[in-house]
Amino acid sequence: MEAFVVRSPGGLDRLEIAEKPDPGEPGPGEIRVALHATSLNFHDYLVAAGHISSEDGRVLMSDGAGVVEAVGAGVTEFNTGDNVVSCFFPQWSDGLPGPGVGSFSDTPGDGIDGFAVKHAVCPCSAFTHAPRGWSHAESATITTAGLTAWRALVVDGSLKAGDTVLTLGTGGVSIAAVQLARAMGARVIATSSSDEKLKRVSELGADHTINYKREGNWGKKALELTDGRGVDHVVEVGGPGTLAQSIEAVRVGGHIALIGVLTGRSGEIPTAVLMAKHARLQGLIVGSRRQQQEYVAALEQTGIRPVVDRTFGLEELGNAFRYQESGRHFGKICVQW
Repeated sequence: MEAFVVRSPGGLDRLEIAEKPDPGEPGPGEIRVALHATSLNFHDYLVAAGHISSEDGRVLMSDGAGVVEAVGAGVTEFNTGDNVVSCFFPQWSDGLPGPGVGSFSDTPGDGIDGFAVKHAVCPCSAFTHAPRGWSHAESATITTAGLTAWRALVVDGSLKAGDTVLTLGTGGVSIAAVQLARAMGARVIATSSSDEKLKRVSELGADHTINYKREGNWGKKALELTDGRGVDHVVEVGGPGTLAQSIEAVRVGGHIALIGVLTGRSGEIPTAVLMAKHARLQGLIVGSRRQQQEYVAALEQTGIRPVVDRTFGLEELGNAFRYQESGRHFGKICVQW
């Protein structure tokens, strides 16, 4: 069967379609899934581009959505024909994250083979049910980007109606955060370097927008937009290059969810300002299987549907990554087959 792999030492010119043996029938506690879609995340890009080293011939992609083809002995949660979506940390079922969660050793598309493949046999704990009525491409946005936004705002942030949320940029996590915040009665301040994208995020319900190219001190601008109080939550996807502004924008006692490293992996933090604000800076990477199940339930209840910018075919995965690299997308980039 066909699979999209990266050859060591990585790089977008080192991606290729390879033949992999069929995984066969599921054993006890396993399910066999016919995969039909995945979606691109920054983590996937880092692996594909060689910025994260991986085994030669690693099958790419952490997100996978498809249909259960067969169930092994003892599986009661799934039936043949169920639509399912993968878990980023298949070993993290519930509770606090363990040591393996920090190493990505069991993360599909990184420590183990991912879902850019036609069929997979995995423990049933590696998947959850997909939302009813969703396409496979829509479901594939849940695993990483959607669940990250859910955990940042709802699980860790205890988001409530009337809160103010600051989002950075218009990638998958940020757009999902805008949608969640609005659905739960929160106000949203969104940033981008593109007026066109800011117009689109306003149409999604953002109350205020800031073009951070024109407004260099956008943290101060966010303060002004909240009458000097500051925002309750920051969905911080930039990292060291944006963190100082996020700390300026957050209210006293507020919450900053440190999610991304788009501006680099290390840098200075204005710790004195963070302390003076009594703010909570919390790092997080995606979430547990239980949190994903709760997120799927919330999606079905609220009627939120993901924003998919563009969909490619499996054979076009390299082009999809180049499109991601260009930064022109708004929301999620998907691959479907």
